[in-house]
Amino acid sequence: MPRRPLATRVALLGALYLVQGLPFGFQAIALPVMLRRQGIGLEEIGFAGALAAPWMLKLVWAPAVDAYHVGAIGRRRSWILPLQLGLALSCGAAAFVDPEAQLGMLLGLVLAMNLFAATLDVAVDGLAVDLLDPSELGPGNIAQVVGFKLGMLTTGGLMLAYLATLGWPRFFFVMAGLVVAVLVVTLVWREPEAPAAQRSEGIGDVWRAARRAVRLPGAGWVLAFIATYKLGEAAADAMFKPFLVDEGFGDDQIGLWVGTWGTVASLTGSVAGGLLARRLPLLGAVALTAALRAVPVAGQWALAAFGPTAAGVIAVTTAEHFFGGALTTAMFAFMMSRVDRRIGATHYTALATVEVLGKAPAGILSGVLARAVGYPGVFAIATLLSVAFLGLLFPVRRAISAPGPGSRDPRPPG
Repeated sequence: MPRRPLATRVALLGALYLVQGLPFGFQAIALPVMLRRQGIGLEEIGFAGALAAPWMLKLVWAPAVDAYHVGAIGRRRSWILPLQLGLALSCGAAAFVDPEAQLGMLLGLVLAMNLFAATLDVAVDGLAVDLLDPSELGPGNIAQVVGFKLGMLTTGGLMLAYLATLGWPRFFFVMAGLVVAVLVVTLVWREPEAPAAQRSEGIGDVWRAARRAVRLPGAGWVLAFIATYKLGEAAADAMFKPFLVDEGFGDDQIGLWVGTWGTVASLTGSVAGGLLARRLPLLGAVALTAALRAVPVAGQWALAAFGPTAAGVIAVTTAEHFFGGALTTAMFAFMMSRVDRRIGATHYTALATVEVLGKAPAGILSGVLARAVGYPGVFAIATLLSVAFLGLLFPVRRAISAPGPGSRDPRPPG
């Protein structure tokens, strides 16, 4: 099959990542606002982050995504198509649930959405590894991050801002409709066959390659590096929306400033981070964006300590999302440069799982921390964690002396 233009492949990947961002944007931004409006406590809001458990556990079943498929459908489409269908059905079912009277059922459906989206992420990450050449890593990572955040912008920004007009049933119907639209695109698209050197030959082959990857020199430092880069940001973000609610800001303001403008800034930063990662050594790009990201996290502490204003919230939110987006793209480019292409879905999922597991405890426990030390204390601790992460750059730079298996970055990682 003739190789499709890069723009076509990047657009397809962007659409697939967008679908995955829809339920995540709802949970990360819209759901905390919904729960707080119903008088749910900060501890419970923090613990609601556990609904993202499938994103932390997806490594358990990721090897099956690499090992099994239906040849006539395609290595990745064999998984992508049914997962998109399941995601659409769970979104549609949520439209018939009353959030106030049937909150438990709604949370169960959110968990199902995350299960389908997280597994879809495994398959799409594998597809990205299959479709992209070494020189195409930058545009591919931009498609990954920007596509996912466009999905978050849709449910956590635009739709939340117009919730009073939409209502919850239409909110979930729109989510389902967007998933179905991308499902149709996937149905008509033909997946090219991956070269034999990039294919695994069963679950045993996948596990053997995975064990080799874990034993690479410097692997421990790399895993610690990936696990902690968003620890401070996660703690701050989980409590920032409830903080704004408690300070008297309305849903329309939060949806516009944090969900919409913040996400637009994040998208812009993601593109900038992808371009930066093509011009600097990857660790250099991560170091620069991580240092800049710590500044607006400190700004969140200043808002809580000295009192928020509309202008202050907008400025801090925009800067935090911009530099956070740039850091994410730079880090994802670093992660993808370490992937063994024979087990692309499993290896990248392993690194992504470490990333999710690393930041999850900070978000889940942030409500308990806020109750103990208040909002200023949470944001101060988040700032310290963001600055402390920079210290890991030095051992990681020393530990990595050569690109990983199947590396797609011809430059030295430091």
